[in-house]
Parts: sequence; C-alpha cells; structure tokens
Amino acid sequence: MSKFNDHNFSGQKALIRVDFNVPIKEGKITDDTRIQAALPSIKKVLEDGGSVILMSHFGRPHKDIEKKPHLTLADFSLKPIAQHLSTLLGKEVLFAEDALGEDAAQKSASLQAGQVLLLENLRYYKEEEKGDKGMAEKLARLGDVYVNDAFGTAHRAHASTAIIAQFFDADKRMFGMLMESEVAAAENVLHNNQKPFTAIIGGAKVSDKILIIENLLDRATDIIIGGGMAYTFFKAQGCHIGNSLCEEDRLDTARELLKKAEAKGVCIHLPTDSIIADKFAADANTSSANNAEIPEGWMGLDIGQLACQNFTKVIKDSKTILWNGPMGVFEMEKFQHGTKAIADAVAEATANGAYSLVGGGDSVAAVNKFGYTDQVSYVSTGGGALLELFEGKELPGIAAIKG
Repeated sequence: MSKFNDHNFSGQKALIRVDFNVPIKEGKITDDTRIQAALPSIKKVLEDGGSVILMSHFGRPHKDIEKKPHLTLADFSLKPIAQHLSTLLGKEVLFAEDALGEDAAQKSASLQAGQVLLLENLRYYKEEEKGDKGMAEKLARLGDVYVNDAFGTAHRAHASTAIIAQFFDADKRMFGMLMESEVAAAENVLHNNQKPFTAIIGGAKVSDKILIIENLLDRATDIIIGGGMAYTFFKAQGCHIGNSLCEEDRLDTARELLKKAEAKGVCIHLPTDSIIADKFAADANTSSANNAEIPEGWMGLDIGQLACQNFTKVIKDSKTILWNGPMGVFEMEKFQHGTKAIADAVAEATANGAYSLVGGGDSVAAVNKFGYTDQVSYVSTGGGALLELFEGKELPGIAAIKG
C-alpha cells in the first residue's frame, strides 16, 4: 500500500525533499538520472491539483570553496537545475534565491495549484548539515505536507531530511514514489529474499565493506568478493599477490570474515585468477595469473576468465542477487571484462526469474555503461544510503517518516 499514491494533494502545497545533486560541467547537466527519478512524485501532486515546493542540496559549497578558492557560492546554485526541470515538466519552474528568506516565504505563500517552486541549495546554510531544528521549522512552514523522496540522503540526519518531519502530523509526512520503491527493493532483499541469495561485493577496500559483509552473513547463502578488496583476502591466506592493492591492517579482519562465513555455512567465493598489469594505466602490458601466484611488479586489475566462469555459475543459480561494487578497473577497456561478465550473468539470472538489486555508484555506472539498466529488477539511486541500510543501520530519513 502506497501512502503517497493514496493521498490526495488537491489544494495542498507539497514540500518535497529531492536529491538533485547531479553532475554539472561548464553549466550543463551531464547526467539527469536523479532529476528524472523525482518526476513521478512531482507529477502526481500536480495532477491531483496541488503545488510543489522542491528542496535539495548540491555539492558541499563551504568545504569545496575552502579547498578551491577560485570557486564561489554561485558555482553551487540550483538555477541550472530549475531551467532543466522546466524543460522536463513543460512548464516554468519558479526559483527562490534564498531558501530561508523572505523570497522563499512569499513565493511559497502565493504558489497556485499546478505551480512548481525550487528553493536554492540548502547547503548554502551550515545549519542544514548540523540538523538544525530552527532551520527545519522555517522550511516546514512553507508547505502543508512533507514528502521525502531523497533516498540518496536518507542516511543523513540533516535539517531537511530528518529533523523537518517532526513538524508535520503523521498523515502529513510520507515517502515519495522513488523513496517508497527504494525502501521496498532493499527490504525485499534484506527480509523477503528467496534462496539461494548471492551478494556480489566489489570495490577497492575491505574496510569500506566490512559491515555489509558481516550483516549479509546472516542472510546470504553465497558472497562473491571481487575488485581490489579480494587481494587483501588472498594475502591474508599467505598468497603472493605481487603489487596488487592490499590493506595490510585488514589482514586479520579478512581472516575473521572467512572464519565467520564458514561457521555460518555461507560460501565465500574469491576469484581464482586475475587479469594482471605491469602498471595502473590504460596502456599497461597485461597478462593473466592465478591469484595465489601473482609475480612481483604486477598487479591484479580485473578478475580472470576462470573467475568469470565460476562467478557466472553461482549467479545464474541464484534466486536473489545484490550487487555492490565492480570486479575491476572497468573504466579502462582492458579491465572491464570481469565487471561486464557479472552484468551479463545478473541480467540473465533476472530474465530467468531472480530478483536483482544493483546499488552503489560504480555498479550502477557499470550497468548503465553495458546497457543492462532495464534488465535487472531494480537500480538504486542511493550509494551511501543503500550501503548503510545493508550494514543493518537505521537511516534517519526513513526513521523520521515512519515515526
């Protein structure tokens, strides 16, 4: 049951927290996926006869300006996004240059049914990231109903993502359509999964994924580990990994995770072999090697052919699949085969009835790059938020709505 879909917004001003933190280069949006993802919720309110007040953050203005003095607050304005959104909606999107000032208050007060107003970047105000109650209350006065549709920021206890909800009655605060689908997809994998359940965990560092692996040991039947983090596991078992990436301070952690998995009957799959290179570069010389015997001076930058075959078989036998993290440096053509093989296998398993959830920036980028976005069950827009959800943490943005 969708609280959002069941709500009639006629005559109401819906204050919607969206995630419009999109890449902009030379004033142009290079990827509007997050803006497109918010459109269904916006359109539903407008079709009901309501009006929409949108609020979002964009970048980290104050921190970035400290690091790069040539930047100014104007470089972090949401104005280009208002213009792009106007094109997508086919109507003018009004813009308030001061989200907490008289401009926003007046424009919100005079907003008519069918109109859309976008507030300036919330992170212009340091109170946003501090979770300031005063800022949250000021924003809350602008709307009749609060809608959180920003899953990508659900793990932040910021003024506009969590604190603001307390100023709305339970029937006047809700998830938007994107947030509902994100939460449903994650809960489907975490709590309603069918076995075999395979989690594919990649990326560079074990330290980034310890908590997610530990939490999945109580849920998954199989965990595939690829990417740079795999070499820490091999080194922990006394293997020769050459110059491959390794977290020396996580060797004990890797050994403990393998022991825990064995005790719980969870099968950890490490890549048998790698595509190795003599340097970290697109034009490197390449070869292949068993992961127990990578020569000195060489480094693993992708999983090898045998690993692709083994992982593909595990994935195709699965009923539930979670994919977070690439198998190698897929941005370089020489080292993208392993990640593409995983994408192929996940798409095929999905076509055969498995439920697949892909999340995390690099995994999503890979699925998009190889053209499989529509061939998996769900592609998450939330990197850090999804990761924390699978680590077993309660997300402030979700808890605030559920109450």
